[in-house]
Amino acid sequence: MRVGLDGYPLAEPRTGVGHYTLELARALARISPSDEFELVSPAPFTTEVLDEIECEQLPNLRTSNPKSSSIRGYWWSIGLPMYARRARFDLFHGTNFEVPFWNRRTVVTIHDLSALLHRDKHRNSLARRARLRLPIVAKLARKIITPTESVKREVCEHLRVNADKVIAIPSAARQSFWPVASEQTVETRRRLAIEDDFLLFVGTLEPRKNLLTLLKAFDQIVRQTSLCPQLVITGGEGWLMDETFSFIKHSGIGDRLRLTGYLGDAELRALYSSCRIFVYPSLYEGFGLPPLEAMACGAPVIAGRVAALQEVLGSAARLVDPLNVEALAGSIVELMENDEERRRLASNGPKHAARFSWEETARRTLGVYRELLHESEARP
Repeated sequence: MRVGLDGYPLAEPRTGVGHYTLELARALARISPSDEFELVSPAPFTTEVLDEIECEQLPNLRTSNPKSSSIRGYWWSIGLPMYARRARFDLFHGTNFEVPFWNRRTVVTIHDLSALLHRDKHRNSLARRARLRLPIVAKLARKIITPTESVKREVCEHLRVNADKVIAIPSAARQSFWPVASEQTVETRRRLAIEDDFLLFVGTLEPRKNLLTLLKAFDQIVRQTSLCPQLVITGGEGWLMDETFSFIKHSGIGDRLRLTGYLGDAELRALYSSCRIFVYPSLYEGFGLPPLEAMACGAPVIAGRVAALQEVLGSAARLVDPLNVEALAGSIVELMENDEERRRLASNGPKHAARFSWEETARRTLGVYRELLHESEARP
């Protein structure tokens, strides 16, 4: 079986979809050495991605950058369909909400419906594209993969898709995340100007991550209690964050706040392992990789009580109303002052995260591929 995978998310610094794409491709190649997998992108892959693939030495996983300069802007409708025919893929997996037009054997991963259901949290152009493209992609793809049952239900309801066509397959924390001893995190924290006692948030800085509520809760903690931790916010800058940055500017928490920007896995591992609490008050998620990564490193987690996070994190995290500033502040204070409960959550986190694995994700995804090909061959 020859499988093409959308490698476009690997042409820029990786966020959730990029990590999903690379981890899935590598796990597929490992568990199914008799099949061939090809990551395809019209833009060059990052050096880090190419190095990681080369280092693993998987002969059945390759990357390609088809020339598409003459059809710029028509990758999905012309460039990729033409390349997919030349490459003789048995099927193509769109790992990032898109599939090539005119190719019948396609699988698409729809990670969430944020741009459709929470349009005010995205740029107008992205929300408009989602409104126009997602129904088309859902109709074109022969199989749809979602990371959780909650997203599957949303896809079936809002995109009017038959439930038999949609398969929920969870993602996992990457193998680069495990608990690190405190003394091994000192150099990273010093270099990043991070104190010993800190709260941590990791994720792209965008409205649905709900940083404004976290900042307001942190402001309450600093002003109304004797606690004085540092709040560390790690992630690349996204969009529509003017109100959040304005609050930072006019509040009194600036000297207790540390924005690090985008960090690599080794630095993240050190921060996950040494934070007092990992706080993730997201308003909406398709899966929620950062809190699961934090758990894998032994961090106690507080997260927003939203459908996907409830499904993925369960009782291994403290879940709170993400819009309730007082409830979030109270939960943080209570957990900071309760050493026994923090230790319990920290101990249970790695065991909970270990229930998810990329090998299992790949195994179930491979099953979707084979089911699609079987159905195609059975059709007259």
